[in-house]
Order: sequence, then C-alpha cells, then structure tokens
Amino acid sequence: MNATIFRSAINIAAISGIYLSLAMLIPAAIDVYFGNPDSTIFLLSAFMTGGLSLITAAATRAGPPPFNKRLGFLVVNLLWIVACLIGAVPLWLSSIDLTFGQALFESVSAVSTTGATVIVGLDDAPPGILMWRSMLHWLGGIGILALGLFIMPYLRVGGMSFFKLESSDIGDKPFARIASYTRAFIAIYVAITLVCAIVYAALGMSRFDALNHAMSTVATGGLSTHDASFGHFKSLPLLWAATFFMTLSSLPFSVLIVFVVRRRFDALRDPQIRVFLAYLVLFSIAASIYLRLTSGIDFHEALAHSFFTVSSILSTTGFASDDYTQWGHFIVALAFVATFMGGCSGSTSGGIKAYRLIILFNFLRSGLYRLIYPDGVHAVRYGQRTVDLEVQRGVFLFFLTYVALSALGAIVLGLLGYDVLTAISAAATSLSNVGPGVTEAIGPAGTFAIFSDAALYVLSFLMLLGRLEILTVLVVFTPLFWKS
Repeated sequence: MNATIFRSAINIAAISGIYLSLAMLIPAAIDVYFGNPDSTIFLLSAFMTGGLSLITAAATRAGPPPFNKRLGFLVVNLLWIVACLIGAVPLWLSSIDLTFGQALFESVSAVSTTGATVIVGLDDAPPGILMWRSMLHWLGGIGILALGLFIMPYLRVGGMSFFKLESSDIGDKPFARIASYTRAFIAIYVAITLVCAIVYAALGMSRFDALNHAMSTVATGGLSTHDASFGHFKSLPLLWAATFFMTLSSLPFSVLIVFVVRRRFDALRDPQIRVFLAYLVLFSIAASIYLRLTSGIDFHEALAHSFFTVSSILSTTGFASDDYTQWGHFIVALAFVATFMGGCSGSTSGGIKAYRLIILFNFLRSGLYRLIYPDGVHAVRYGQRTVDLEVQRGVFLFFLTYVALSALGAIVLGLLGYDVLTAISAAATSLSNVGPGVTEAIGPAGTFAIFSDAALYVLSFLMLLGRLEILTVLVVFTPLFWKS
C-alpha cells in the first residue's frame, strides 16, 4: 500500500480523536454540576487521549491524497477503532470498576449503536458516565448515517450504491455535490433529537433522562439511564412516543434529506419503507393478539408494549418496556426473527435491512419463474427499477457472510463455555446491533456482564462488523488490499 495513503488515514483518525477527546469535557461538566468526583476522570482521559491524538496528527500531517477506495476503507475502519478505544478510556478509569475488556465492549456497543451493556446499577451510576454513553451513541449515529449516505455508495459495498442521493455518478469526488445535503442531514438529525427530548420531558421524564434517551432513540442505540430501561417510567404515552421516534429513525435518512432539500414527495415511495412498515405492523399486531389471549391484559396495553418492543428490535434500538422473554415462546421466536431483519438502508438501524430482503425475495421469485418458463426474461426488480448484477452480487455476498459470521461467532462463544442458546443469541444480536438477546441471561432484564473478557472481545468485533456492513471490515484483512 502507498505509504501516503496509510499516513493520511492515520492523520484523519487522529484528528477525529482530538474532537472526541474534547467532547469529554461535556460529561466532565455534568459530573461537576452533580458533584460527582468522576469529573477528574474525564478531564484526565481528555488530556491523555487528546494529547496522544494531537501528537499523532502532527506527526502524520501531509497534503491530502486524492480520495480513492483504498483510502476510504482504511479511514472508515480506523475512525471506528479510534472512537471505540478513546470512548473506552473514561469508562475503564471510572468508579464503576470495569475491566478493560468490559469498558471496550461498552464503548463499542455505544459507538456502534448496539445498546448491549455490562454495567449493573445504572440507576446509581455517575451522571457523567451515563451522558458519555449517550453521547457516544449519538455521535456514532451521525457517523453511521454519514457512511451510509456519502461513503458507502462510493465504495460500492453491499449494494449501497443503489441508493445514491443523486442519480448522477460522483466518480472520484464523493463530496463534490453534497454540501447542501450535509447541512440538511445535520440539521434534521439535531432537530429530531431535540424534538424527541422535548416530547419525553413533556411526558414525564426528567430533563437529564429525556436528553439521554432522546440521543439513544434517534441513534437507534438503546442504552438507558436505568436498569429497567423504559420499564422504569411505567408510562404508555412514553412507549408510543418512543415507538414513533424509533420508527422514524429507522427510515432512510436520504428520504428526509431529499424531502427537505428538494421538496420531493416521490422519495417517500421507496419500496423499502413500505416493506419495513408492513412487517413492523404485522409483527406488532400478532404479538398484541398473542399477549391479549395468553395474559389477559388490556388490549391497548398489549398494543403499546408490542409496538414498542417490535419497533425497538426491528430498528435495532434495544430499549425494553418489560422482559419479553417471559411473554411466551411465540414472542421469543418473533423477537429472534426480528433481530435479523433490521430497518431501512441509510438509517441508523442495523440488521440485514429491508432493501436487501426485497432484493433477496425478488431474486428467489425470479428463480422460481425461470424454472417454469426457462426461456423467459425474469428481471430482479426493486420497485420499478431493475437491479443490476453488481447490486445482486453485493446483496448476496453480504447475506452469506452475515449468516456465516453469525454461525462462527456462536461457535466461538460455545468454545468459550457458553450454552448454545446464549451463544447463538449473543452472536446474532451483536452482529445485528440490536442489543438485548432472547435468552433470560442476556435478554432485556439481563446484561452481558456474564461474559468473560475473551467473549466480550469477540462480541465487540461482531458489533463493529455489523455496524460497518461487514465487507468494509473484511476487505482490510485481504492480502490484495495491502498490495501497491
């Protein structure tokens, strides 16, 4: 690999590290406000990580090379690794008493907006730590959207090039025509977060809880300030409000951007939106009916909990209103299937995503038609558009590696001594960036504190793989990537 490319990638990652270190001053100020001594931990962490990042940035400073795919892949991976490592430092040094493996897992979970946690006793945790986790969520959500909207289409990973903001090719200048989109993207992201926080506060949350949960909701992360998550508030209106914002955050951000910038309503006709909303409603109603029949609770309450839980899983947020692993085998099976499905492309949600499911289904249907009419032309379509072979290849490559990595992760966890259901659930929920699993130990009422540091490193790697669309990470491990 060209040394200039590697040097430039390190420089960009180091500069981002400086900004992230400065962000530690916010939780430090919050700890000072609440009189918590962990404020010194954040100041020390900011000084150490900021200083190291500054030295690295100065040592690798050079003129920026032309943007190309190799630089893009390297920058994406380094940015996420640096963010996770820096995010882990104050967690490791804090009064919560985490091992480095646990602190790194918590940081990766936050930055990747997964929402799994190893911390027990959130209700009494330092406020600065709670805010830091939410900030990592929120900043990670921005990074995810930036990747999905602006970087991935250029790198052509996983079929993302099918969903460019503009129909024209952006060639070797991926940022040449997106200044207006970038401003709209940031404005919309901030606006939704503020509105969500205001609604939460109006419905009974404290301002601190409202801000933390709003950042987690819009990032579809799911880390809460309470061990019981949304169950702590015991409010059906809050469940409905969270359901709305989780669903909104699972829709393609490109649709919102195009609507704001271009005033185009036709973007709302994206097939993945209809498919995502269809299976969200179908799963939720099915769960509501099952809950009403088996538990006898009021149907409106069953509806609120079901829509909240299903939207939380499908959006890969991971909030919980109750321990749904106790609702019955049907609900557990439904939750496990929903773990893999995910939201829409170009959102902060994880999983396989609706657009890939559409292409996979249409590919299967086209194959079946070809068995009946072998001489016919049976194109694979996404809405009214024909899906080209490159996109089909990307979708199938992602799907196959997704299944293979889920299985491999479960096998490794099994080798480390965990039972088969816990291993399968933990691997699946980590790769899908959902958070809670579907077993009692790591479900909505449990935590990932049962895992050893070795297992947490495995799960952290799976979370990063899932967040970066798998292929973006795996390509860096190929020998061809490092050849000049």
